Amino acid sequence: MAAPTSPSTRKKKLGSYPTFLVVFSITLALVVTGLFGLLLVHAHKLSEVVRENLEVQVYLDRNLPETELLRLQQDLGNLPYVAQKNGQPQIKFVSKEEGARQLLQSTGEDYRQMLGDNPLRDAYVLKIKPEYTDTTQLRKLKQNLSTERGVFEVEYPRDFFALINENITKLSLVLLGFAAVLVTVVIVLINNTIKLALFSQRFLIRSMQLVGATRLFIQRPFLRRAAWQGLASGLLAALILVALLQYAYLEVLELRLLRDDLLLGAMLLGIIALGVVIGFFSSLRAVHKYLKMSLDDLY
Repeated sequence: MAAPTSPSTRKKKLGSYPTFLVVFSITLALVVTGLFGLLLVHAHKLSEVVRENLEVQVYLDRNLPETELLRLQQDLGNLPYVAQKNGQPQIKFVSKEEGARQLLQSTGEDYRQMLGDNPLRDAYVLKIKPEYTDTTQLRKLKQNLSTERGVFEVEYPRDFFALINENITKLSLVLLGFAAVLVTVVIVLINNTIKLALFSQRFLIRSMQLVGATRLFIQRPFLRRAAWQGLASGLLAALILVALLQYAYLEVLELRLLRDDLLLGAMLLGIIALGVVIGFFSSLRAVHKYLKMSLDDLY
C-alpha cells in the first residue's frame, strides 16, 4: 500500500515553478523565429549575389593605345561603385575579337563574312556593388562613366535591372511582413507561458507582500530567474539553429554560396537577446499583475 503524501509535499508540488516547461516553450518559439531569420539572411544574401552579377558594358573608342587602355582600367577600378573581390576590382576586358567570337557562338552566324570588317568595339565589363544597382544610381553611374576619356558608350540592361530591383523589393516587403507577424506571435506565446508559470507563484508573491517586502525585493528573484531562463533558451535555440544550418549545408552544397557569417552571427545574437528581453519583461508584467490583485482574485 502506497504511503500517503504529506500535506507539505503536496503543497510544494502544487506551488513549484515549471522551469523545464518554460525553457522548452521559449526555446521552441525562438527556434521557429530563428528558422525564419535564417530564411531572411539567405534571401538577403541571394539578392546581393544577384545584384553583384549584374554587369555594365563600357564600350571604348577605337584604336586606343595600350597605355590608354591600362590608364582607363585603373581609373575604372578606383571608382566607388565598382564591386571588389579579394581586394581586386571586378573589371573584365573584352576585345572586339572576343566579342565577335561570343556573338558567333550565340547566333551561329559570322557577320564578318558579310560586312568584311568587325564593327564591334573593345569594352570593359564592370560588376557593380549592390547598393548602386537601383535606377537612380545607375543613371548617375552612366553619366559619370560617359565623361571618362576614351569611353565611347555605356550600356546596361535597363529593363532587366528594373525588374530585378522590383522583385527583390516585393520579396523583401513580404518577408518582413511575415517576420513582424511571427515575432508578435512569439512574444505573445512566451508572455503567456511565463504568465501561466507564475500563476503557481501567486500565493508566494502575496505572502511576501503581506510580511512587508518591497516590490523590488519581491520582483528581483523572479526577474533574475526569467532572465536566466531566457538566456538558456536563447543559447539552446542558437545551438539547434546552427546544427540545422550545418545539416542543410551538407545536404545542399550550393547553399554555402549564400552563407554570410556576419549576418548569421547578428541573427543568432538577436535570438538570444530576444529570449532574455521577452522573458524579463513578461515576468515583470506578470509579477506586477499579481501584486495588484486582491486576495479574492488570486483564487
